[in-house]
Amino acid sequence: MTENEQLDILEEWLKLHKGLIFKVVRAYTQEDHDDLFQEIIIQVWHSIPAFRQEASVTTWLYRIALNTAIKWTKKEKKYAGAETLDNVQHLLQENRTPIDERLTWLYGEIYKLDAIDRSVTLLLLEGFSYKEMSAMLGISESNVGVKINRIKKQLIAKSKNYDHHGV
Repeated sequence: MTENEQLDILEEWLKLHKGLIFKVVRAYTQEDHDDLFQEIIIQVWHSIPAFRQEASVTTWLYRIALNTAIKWTKKEKKYAGAETLDNVQHLLQENRTPIDERLTWLYGEIYKLDAIDRSVTLLLLEGFSYKEMSAMLGISESNVGVKINRIKKQLIAKSKNYDHHGV
């Protein structure tokens, strides 16, 4: 695969799927969104030649994004980013549309979850099946179900203390 072919694939994937990457970034960091986003894109860039279409592009990207974000939070350090992706910098910009305060609250609560629960929550919000989540996270389908029920109860309880009327 040539570098130009790899770049074309990266650009196509980002055009179609950068929203899901931003969701992972928002759930795994309160600050340094750009640094984590760039680290995920670098990992995606490196993984393109290994992509064999055994999973969907969405599943592949989620797995890379989640694994990168989990490693990022475990190391608790900023990445200087020796590599840059100047050719696709325009694709790395998040849409700056106003965000509903309830959504900001939800991402804040998701951020407080442990790494696996964050991953489960994001995958659930994206509509992945228990089977797909199980395969991506390496846990049983029944464990996925238990986690989802526990997370829902936890978020519902916390939402009762959230002032929905100020929105």
